[in-house]
Amino acid sequence: MNMSYPTRSAAGIAVLPGRGEQEQIPPIRRYLRMLNRRKWVIAGTTFACIILGLVVTLLITPKYTAKTTLEISRESNNIAPVQGVERETGAADQEFYQTQYGLLRSRVLAERVATELKLVDDPKFYEMFGYTSQRPAFSVVGGRFTPGGRGDRLRVAGEVLLDHISVTPTRLSRLVDISFVSPDPIFSTRVVNAWTTNFIKVSLERRYQATSYARNFLETRLEQLRQRLETSERQLVGYASQQRLINLPAAQAAGGTQTVERSLVADDLASLNGALAQARATRIDAEAKLQQSGGGTAVEALRNDAINTLRARRAVVASDYQKLLVQFEPQYPAAQALKSQLDQIDRSIAREEQRVSGSIQGEYRQAVEREQLLEARVNGLKDSFLDQRRRAIQYNIYQREVDTNRQLYDGLLQRYKEIGIAGGVGINNVAVVDPADPPLKPSSPRLLLNLALALFAGLGLGAVIALLLEQADEAIADPDEMQRILGLPLLGAIPKLVDEEPRTAILDRKSSLVDAYLSVQANLQFTTEHGVPRSLAITSTRPAEGKSTTALALATVLARAQRRVVLVDGDMRSPSVHSLIGVSHENGLSNYLAGADLADTMLHHADKFGFAIMTSGPLPPNAAELLTSSRLQKLLGELLDRFDHVVIDSPPVMGLADAPLIASRVEGVIYAVESHGIRASLVATGINRLVSANAHIIGGVLTKFETRRSMSGYGYDYGYGYGRDDVHASGRLAG
Repeated sequence: MNMSYPTRSAAGIAVLPGRGEQEQIPPIRRYLRMLNRRKWVIAGTTFACIILGLVVTLLITPKYTAKTTLEISRESNNIAPVQGVERETGAADQEFYQTQYGLLRSRVLAERVATELKLVDDPKFYEMFGYTSQRPAFSVVGGRFTPGGRGDRLRVAGEVLLDHISVTPTRLSRLVDISFVSPDPIFSTRVVNAWTTNFIKVSLERRYQATSYARNFLETRLEQLRQRLETSERQLVGYASQQRLINLPAAQAAGGTQTVERSLVADDLASLNGALAQARATRIDAEAKLQQSGGGTAVEALRNDAINTLRARRAVVASDYQKLLVQFEPQYPAAQALKSQLDQIDRSIAREEQRVSGSIQGEYRQAVEREQLLEARVNGLKDSFLDQRRRAIQYNIYQREVDTNRQLYDGLLQRYKEIGIAGGVGINNVAVVDPADPPLKPSSPRLLLNLALALFAGLGLGAVIALLLEQADEAIADPDEMQRILGLPLLGAIPKLVDEEPRTAILDRKSSLVDAYLSVQANLQFTTEHGVPRSLAITSTRPAEGKSTTALALATVLARAQRRVVLVDGDMRSPSVHSLIGVSHENGLSNYLAGADLADTMLHHADKFGFAIMTSGPLPPNAAELLTSSRLQKLLGELLDRFDHVVIDSPPVMGLADAPLIASRVEGVIYAVESHGIRASLVATGINRLVSANAHIIGGVLTKFETRRSMSGYGYDYGYGYGRDDVHASGRLAG
């Protein structure tokens, strides 16, 4: 069988092999457990908030809300298809609506409503909304304000109205709700209706003012542009007359566009240049014909009908002539006649070909002469055109200025006409959908809503308080905190006893307390290579944490496992084992440490528990001096010779030197920690004292553990009462 040995943590505390850190608990379950432990704090906080919400609701003055609905169109309907001064908005243009919502909450509109309803000089209006001021403008004489300071009162009245008006757009629509809250339902209705009426008036006035300003501006600008246009035209005509620049009027192109003006020289140059190109093409063609006629039969001769007819006739006569020569001599009269015809035809063909060749040469000479004349004329026009171009630079500058001024003038004139039409035929784009009616019941306070808010606020505040209390609570609450916070391996969680004595629970083999300590014994089997340590000291940070009960219970379960066990009460300052067993402590540990021998005479046998006991003996003047001697080591040697296990109920660690002295001489130390009873910082200090004394701390036992107060989500709420009728016995903790 392989045996495992304990190791030590970074703090020097023994860690059981094979036991890792406690499994991490999901945060949601930790918080739920925390809320369950602090449920009365949360319940009390929630109840207080509900009572406070009820009282505040009953004390609040009822408020009445009047509401009206407006439809704001993106653009007004135009009778004439012209655009006004204001920019048209598209379907997705939310900028327009955001502007309208801002105008609905403008200070000018609020002050206009206050003036129309005569609220500026009404003291009851300011009293209704609880406004008080010591300024001279609000001095009341004879139930009325003083004449001075009306401007200040107007500003304050507008601010009061803006504080109680609300503008709520309806999503994905053109509708907007305007509501006003006040203690008087009739007054709320008057304000809302006056607000919508004045908003419509202000919109119309702003539209008219914008158009009127634009017309006045355009009139002034048109007059300036007209004068500039006349001046530029005079400059253009004067310069053209001085330089004798004559341009043809602009012509209309086929596509409807208007071309620029052209000068006479440019027009003549374009015409002659086209004629020159045609003459050059004619000359090239005549030259080609002439070259072809010089190399043989001209092509034109081959295409001549008269020559082709003569050649056909000659072919017939030549054929007849050859036939006669076959039969007769050339001197035959008929043959001579045919020969004479052939000669005559040849002379006719030669004359016709000479005539065609002369015609080609004549055409070539005419083409060359025409080309030369046109080329000379074009060269002359080029010089004239370049000279005119140089003189037309300033002319073009004047022309562009004239064109620019004319375009500006025409555009502004057209815009001026459109604004005049649009400003006179536009209609309002704001309409009242539902006018405000006096509300029949108050809109606030709302009792159920306030109570619901108070309930949620109480729950939230209670949860925050519970969380703060948990953060401030340093007590060890759960078994997993032994390892996570203290770095102390957990040997077991001991349930708290309710209405039952520890002695009775230990003697009951079926009690949950015995089951818990049996689990501790099982864990101790793995702490050393020989199982449960032979000498054990059980200590705690302070008294009443359950260390004596733990020592008694461990001795009992070891004895029931057929082990020889002796329980030594090592607390010589406040002994308790003798009272748990029911024996006298007149002769015990203090006697032996003081020098008395015969340890057998100091042992008592507890028949009901099955082990031997050595009580603390008489209380010595200074227990620490007795423990520093070698007598304690000698006693442990004698007892281990006779018993399998020696269990020592050690004094608490804090403030005493007894526990470190005892812990340094035993094989292992078990540290008892009270659940929800001591701060973790004190426990850590006590553990460090034992570590400094070279004590071997095996692990810790969490005593007086209550599952209902635990943050653990699993593992510890199973209980040790499985299979018994009293299932609630598992919730009891050792005292």
